[in-house]
Amino acid sequence: MKHHLPRLEQLINTQFRCLPTDSIEALPIENISTQGDGLVFTQAGSQYFYLKAQHGLNNDSYEQSFIRIPVEALPIDTPLEEAMTRFTHSAYLLVESEGKVVGYVSAVDLLQTITQSYRVLDAYYRTTLATIDPDMAITLINEAQEVAVWTAGAEHIFSIQSQDIIGKPATAFFPVDRLQSLKTLQTGESVYKMQHQPRQDLFVLINANPVKLDGAIIGAVAAESDITAQIRLHQELLHMSSKMHHLQREMEMLSPSTDPFSPIKGTSRTIKSCIDTMRKVSQTKATVLIQGESGTGKELFAKAIHDSREDLNAPFIAINCGAIPPALFESELFGYEKGAFSGADPRGKKGQIALANGGTLFLDEIGEMPLEMQVKLLRVLQEKKYFPIGGTQMRSADCRIIAATNRDLKKMIAEGKFREDLYYRLNVLSMEIPPLRQRKEDIYELTQSFLHEFSLVYGRHIQDFPPDVIQCLLQYDWPGNIRELRNTIERLVIFATDGIIKSEYLPSALYQEASRPSAADSSQAMDIHLGVHAYQETMDAFERNLLLQALEEVNGNKLEMAKLLGISRATLYNKLKRFGL
Repeated sequence: MKHHLPRLEQLINTQFRCLPTDSIEALPIENISTQGDGLVFTQAGSQYFYLKAQHGLNNDSYEQSFIRIPVEALPIDTPLEEAMTRFTHSAYLLVESEGKVVGYVSAVDLLQTITQSYRVLDAYYRTTLATIDPDMAITLINEAQEVAVWTAGAEHIFSIQSQDIIGKPATAFFPVDRLQSLKTLQTGESVYKMQHQPRQDLFVLINANPVKLDGAIIGAVAAESDITAQIRLHQELLHMSSKMHHLQREMEMLSPSTDPFSPIKGTSRTIKSCIDTMRKVSQTKATVLIQGESGTGKELFAKAIHDSREDLNAPFIAINCGAIPPALFESELFGYEKGAFSGADPRGKKGQIALANGGTLFLDEIGEMPLEMQVKLLRVLQEKKYFPIGGTQMRSADCRIIAATNRDLKKMIAEGKFREDLYYRLNVLSMEIPPLRQRKEDIYELTQSFLHEFSLVYGRHIQDFPPDVIQCLLQYDWPGNIRELRNTIERLVIFATDGIIKSEYLPSALYQEASRPSAADSSQAMDIHLGVHAYQETMDAFERNLLLQALEEVNGNKLEMAKLLGISRATLYNKLKRFGL
């Protein structure tokens, strides 16, 4: 293209003569100057010269002579950038190919070519800036932190005219700590679709990259879109969603759900799939193995499976296998007869299996069970019978076994820490509970549920979460899963003595990690940053769900529904139309 610098061979002028020095001396001056066209060069050994004519008067007559000016010869494949630096003695450079001079390049031609390339590039550059959507601001600051480019979009978004800002320090118009392009200039950091707040009253979505030349940063370019209206809409939506969620909670208290899976919050595809599978599993009395990271709610699922099939009064006995000392495990599980060992209760004691008769025995953290107990549990699973310690009469194990673990049992089998036969006996039906980082769209609903719970516990009247807090919650990866989220919400409610939750109340590790811009490994985490568009989709899905529930409550009566939600009928109709309801 014409804005690219040409190669050296494209600038060669072939109208020239290169004569040996001895032939120059043998020829009359007039023959040298008139024979052929173009410039005349001469060669003496490996050195080349340009013959430059000079004129003068001698005894009232016009006289012409030549002076020899050294000229450098370059290979034809010499980069143009290097050739430009070699015009040291002459305005010409000879060009060689395969040891033979094939032409010359003049400094004037080279300068005109570079100038034209710059003019073409500048025309493209200016047209590109003028063609960019006026809702997009393109700004560029140079290495002196001065504004070098300020488009019409920037004028519109920031309400600053280009003649007032170009050539002036960017810091004269924006706080230093809120200027991402300045940070990019200083650190070389690139950002993509990051929510940014250059002023108190302005929110933008920004892409920023450093401008580099020869490995050095010489400026920074930023492309920004105004999302202030969307952020305000999000705030209104959060407020409305919070009111609707509060209403939903009140309705649940007035008419408790009979669905045993209702305590499991979330509408994401992964959690819905998990619940659907558990519903099918719960219709049988087969042994179930629930796997998942710590804090994902494995016991909650186990209780839902129990409640789905068993009678209301059927026992649900939960044991944490990691919390019982190995020496006491057998007596805890199987119980003992009176006088079974010294120090035992003289009346004997029922074991957890006996207490779970007619119901469910939940063995949490099954991977922590001692190896010697694994053998005995295997017999219970196979024969449905067992002996209490000190007993001579076999007892029946009439309970369903649900086991759970956050350990990799297959790896433990390979290491000899878990019995393979017990694993396959437990793994009749299995389910993997997804970690919270894989279902981030459920965070808002979980957050509202915990907020309602702890607001009642601590007597705090908290209506809502600020958008910056919600954003931190969405961006964090939650290694402790739902348990960590629940603890975080409790912390926020405890600190919000005035009823207002602030981002500084978040645990420091969470706040620092969530506020750090993520790199482009966004294959995870909802493109892991959950930008504004993904966030909007999450909120839309939640609001649509609540509207559907409200529609069912009033049997489709729009007037009653508007009263129920505390909004006008026009607002309601707009929302229903927006969500295709």
